[in-house]
Amino acid sequence: MSSSWRRSFGNVRSFIGNSMGGLRGGSNLASWVVAGTLAYFLWVKPSQDLKREQEERAALAASDPYRYIEKRKPIPDPQETGLIYGTKNKTKEPEK
Repeated sequence: MSSSWRRSFGNVRSFIGNSMGGLRGGSNLASWVVAGTLAYFLWVKPSQDLKREQEERAALAASDPYRYIEKRKPIPDPQETGLIYGTKNKTKEPEK
């Protein structure tokens, strides 16, 4: 009777160990640390930064409702003119 619960407990431990990649000890801990760090910097931190930025914009808009707030980022121009804000491309006069 006591061997049946030991066997089932061993089966559960084996299942959990296999579901976590079959790694044991320090390598298991290291792999979880790496996975957690990647998850934080790829998913959690960007969403927190976006939420914080939206809250800052909302607070700024609420403090002065008539203040101009840039809602879009300028398009980077690969040419020498810098940034495009809607002006036509002007050709540069050749230097003499």
